[in-house]
Amino acid sequence: MTTTGVVTLVAIALMAIASAIIGVLGVRVTRSTSDFLVASRTVNPLTNAAAISGEYLSAASFLAIAGMIVASGADGLWWPVAALIGFLALQLFVAAPLRRSGAYTVPDFAEARLSSAALRRVCAVTVLLIGWLYLLAQLQGAGFALTALTALPSWSGVAATGIIVLLTVLGGGMRSITFVQAFQFWIKVAAIAVPLAALFGLLLSPTGTARPAGEVFAERTTVTVRTGVTMVVEQPVTVTAEGVVDGAEVAGELQWQPGEHTVESGTQLVFPAGAEVPVPTGSAPDSEWLEPTPGAGRLLEIYSILIAGFFGTMGLPHILVRFYTNEDGRAARRTTVVVLLMLGGFYLMVILLSALARRLVPQVLLESTSDAVVLLVPTAAFGDNPVGWGLVGLIAAGMAAAFLATSSGLVVSLAGVLFTDILQGKLRNFRLAAVLATVVPLVVALTTPRADFTLLVPLVFAVAASTFCPLLILGIWWRGLTSPGAITGVIVGGVLSGAASLASLYAPLPDGWIGTLATRPAVVAVPLAFLVTIVVSKLTGKSVPGDVDGVLLQLHAPERLGLTIDRLTQQRSEGPELR
Repeated sequence: MTTTGVVTLVAIALMAIASAIIGVLGVRVTRSTSDFLVASRTVNPLTNAAAISGEYLSAASFLAIAGMIVASGADGLWWPVAALIGFLALQLFVAAPLRRSGAYTVPDFAEARLSSAALRRVCAVTVLLIGWLYLLAQLQGAGFALTALTALPSWSGVAATGIIVLLTVLGGGMRSITFVQAFQFWIKVAAIAVPLAALFGLLLSPTGTARPAGEVFAERTTVTVRTGVTMVVEQPVTVTAEGVVDGAEVAGELQWQPGEHTVESGTQLVFPAGAEVPVPTGSAPDSEWLEPTPGAGRLLEIYSILIAGFFGTMGLPHILVRFYTNEDGRAARRTTVVVLLMLGGFYLMVILLSALARRLVPQVLLESTSDAVVLLVPTAAFGDNPVGWGLVGLIAAGMAAAFLATSSGLVVSLAGVLFTDILQGKLRNFRLAAVLATVVPLVVALTTPRADFTLLVPLVFAVAASTFCPLLILGIWWRGLTSPGAITGVIVGGVLSGAASLASLYAPLPDGWIGTLATRPAVVAVPLAFLVTIVVSKLTGKSVPGDVDGVLLQLHAPERLGLTIDRLTQQRSEGPELR
């Protein structure tokens, strides 16, 4: 194993050990079911904001967004924008009323609002669908990242992430992972901020300022193509190659003429100083990098990305459950404001890091898929030396924090639903629920090919936006919502977005707007889910719950009026004691 691989493993191990120690400290104050589910609703806004930011900044935020920006320029900026406006919407419409509902899970809120056991079951199934899809992406991403940095088999990263997350959740539930996720958020910030500062230093150095803006190699450069790629050359160039180029085995100099050239995985290319940097097909040429891609199809995709981010953030179960841990509705709103500041700062650093990577080390575009750009920047910029190794180690620790923080939040939210809706009763059943929540996606991740981050994660957002967002918005702000309307809306939105997800992941798609809608279904699924929910609710207006005014008053009235009811306390008084 290379020195970089050893440093990566040490950094990941240290990250896991530190997280375990912090989790143990959280376990020491975990004594009740409420501690396991919502940390007894005593998490202060700053800590909760760091924990929310920690689990929201998943592998997609840490790896894929930077890769999209490096490869596509301005077109890669839409996801950070969508993420931020999603939390703004959460702040305005959902955070405080959701906390005042006294619920512990989304299905719990649905039953409290509409008194429907059938709706609760539908919501529970939807939580499992969203959570398992998102957890699958995190586990497979961990395997991919570990392979990219250490050459270890992908399954080792998948299995290690699943085991560490499960042990953390089993130890202390929400109380424990709150402290762990807050710590992991700051590790992720450091993992972006320090390499960013180092790249700025390289840019301001004499050698850095002499480099053209990502158009030519500043010095003789060796590039190892990790995945097969077709690249475009605009000027003739002499390149030394060893591997398979344009379908033929080569070992020596090649004279590339302008046009497209195909290079297979494992091929090594050596470009002379001053040679133009080839552009992989599908990546924006440098002259167009800062300009959005024109065309109606691209505009449709952008609208769908914004809709998925705006409405999907409000529907992610593992994010929503964190607002149940705040002391009251005012604290939930304060938490969201701090989250906006934290996420905004993080994404700004990711954008700057991506721009500098494109300028200083454009060869990373040729060395792997875009998901691995952040991982390859340090050694590409600073060389195979202690500086490069140290930065790789820090990024590896941040990468591990991204996978662990998001995965642990997902497992807690899934376990909470399994515990409250299926394995009701004693506290040990929460631990069994955590095992089930982890094992299902773990088995799938180990036995299926890796799905692309840039496809799977947006589709999870689309499913969340098409199911829970209409339920929450209408349930909080419209007294006319009925359980038949809510059930129909969740099912229609879930089936439509879920079918598009499966089609885009496992079937060839046509070009044009049909293919765009399959990979970005939110632009159709979300409005349709809202429309169906409203129409069916209007047609079944007689089934509006009789206590709707009292429930809405509880959701919107300040806590000092004493109207908030803890759902778990209420259930204990109505049923068997949870122990």
